[in-house]
Amino acid sequence: MDYVKEIRSAVGHKPIILVGSTIVVLKNKNEVLLQHRSDTKEWGLPGGSMEIGESLQQTAERELFEETGLTSKGLKFIDVLSGKDLYFRYPNGDEVYNVICVYESESTFGELRMTDGESLALEYFSLNELPLNLDSRAKKIFEKHYFNNESYVVD
Repeated sequence: MDYVKEIRSAVGHKPIILVGSTIVVLKNKNEVLLQHRSDTKEWGLPGGSMEIGESLQQTAERELFEETGLTSKGLKFIDVLSGKDLYFRYPNGDEVYNVICVYESESTFGELRMTDGESLALEYFSLNELPLNLDSRAKKIFEKHYFNNESYVVD
């Protein structure tokens, strides 16, 4: 995060393009791991910003471990999302246009734990019963890749 902090010190809260990775951790193909975020108080997917010299897959692996204590037995590339629909304003006023590389993991190991201060809770939810206060980026990922039939509903 030093890179982002350095950029922020130069531009303040103005919009920046932020590249990162998000991981959809599935359990039994019908439950997804969500993180109750400490900054926005919304539920979202584990993930974060790329650091200098990292690949997007390395970013996904690092963020998954930092935010959940889990390691994936294999990440599957899903999509790259970007554009004006991925604009996000953090509670502190920082504005970003996200470029998100989405990965999926159906098999992880390790002990689920919060270690980085970015989470209030980590919990698996049925894809049919996601929390109402889901962050906009997670909603876009679920709508595009997981809710292509009428059995899933995102409010």
